[in-house]
Amino acid sequence: MTAQPTNLSGLDLRAEIDRLRKERNAVILAHYYQRPEIQDLADFVGDSLELSRKAAATDADVIAFCGVKFMADTAKILSPNKIVVLPDLDAGCSLEDSCPPDKFKAFREAHPDHIALTYINCSTEVKALSDVIVTSSSAETILAQIPPEQKIIFGPDRHLGGYLNRKFGRDMLLWPGVCIVHEAFSETELLKLKAQHPDAPIAAHPECPPHIVDHADYVGSTSGILQYAKTMTGDTLIVATEPHIIHQMELAMPDKTFIGAPGADGNCNCNICPYMALNTMEKLYLALRDLQPRIEMDEELRLAAKKSLDRMLDMASGTVGLGDLGARPFGA
Repeated sequence: MTAQPTNLSGLDLRAEIDRLRKERNAVILAHYYQRPEIQDLADFVGDSLELSRKAAATDADVIAFCGVKFMADTAKILSPNKIVVLPDLDAGCSLEDSCPPDKFKAFREAHPDHIALTYINCSTEVKALSDVIVTSSSAETILAQIPPEQKIIFGPDRHLGGYLNRKFGRDMLLWPGVCIVHEAFSETELLKLKAQHPDAPIAAHPECPPHIVDHADYVGSTSGILQYAKTMTGDTLIVATEPHIIHQMELAMPDKTFIGAPGADGNCNCNICPYMALNTMEKLYLALRDLQPRIEMDEELRLAAKKSLDRMLDMASGTVGLGDLGARPFGA
């Protein structure tokens, strides 16, 4: 195969991506945590599972997932006959990294009377070892359906699991993983910011640690925070999640003010997801041009992982992706 030129200087990347989108019959997905220029050209912008479900419902031949690897893997699980590309294969996730499949398997075997309720931010192999997958928007609905006497392992996010334990009075056994983005918020700096804007509510993602969640007026998924921003009284909101979500808020609600919750250095720069930031316009163009890096998956593994996703959809399909703000209809 002849090597393709990688010097992209002088290219109109937006025009070239649009051209390749049509030529490849591709749908471009962008997670809320992607940089604004990628969000603005995507066919759909949203949370990870809802994006995969929307792509599966299209007649696209190619899915270009601007997110992280576990998200692209989920798209492949739901769309095995579509080509799925990820602009940068190194775009990982600290939660996925914290939960190696072999260790999770051993943990499950050590607690045979527990079922595994597992956050979607995990590898395909861990999904295959799980009973039910949850998202941050579906977790409460699913947990409410599980009898109180049933013992549960929850992983890999101990903060989300701890939040659910406190809210529902459960005693789930928590895997000790954390999201490095949400772990970085500073309580001291948040209280300083709140003092400057005493009337502004705080919206926090449940991946945040308790000392942040306890100050929040609203706790919910990224899409839930978007919905809260639309319906809240007042014109200023402090947002404790990855700050690129603010782009969608400003597009939808230009008359309101959104302030990212600060990290220890007093600003939100340390809370930008380093993995999400690996995807760029240049890499998206190359992924569509070369159809690489491509997500490949063993069929037996895919079907095993799909079972836990299907159980979630059966139990809580109405809660998945609430508040999604699609950038535009596919094909427009």
